[in-house]
Amino acid sequence: MNELLLAAGDTNLDGLQSIGYGLAAIGPGIGIGIVAGKTAEGMARQPEMAGQLRTTMFLGIAFTEALALIGLVAGFLF
Repeated sequence: MNELLLAAGDTNLDGLQSIGYGLAAIGPGIGIGIVAGKTAEGMARQPEMAGQLRTTMFLGIAFTEALALIGLVAGFLF
């Protein structure tokens, strides 16, 4: 009986951190796609604003990607 309890308590959950980060990266991936798509739509509507829209897009992508990096660091810490 004691051997069964010891064997049941010895589980290896190291791979779940990678799965958790993969799931956490879905949100920023979708966010970056939305930002890029809306920027392309805005450039098509107003081509004269392309430079300003591109700058704003890169800022939005950077802030969105920061979420994925925070998730990666949290996975390493916990």
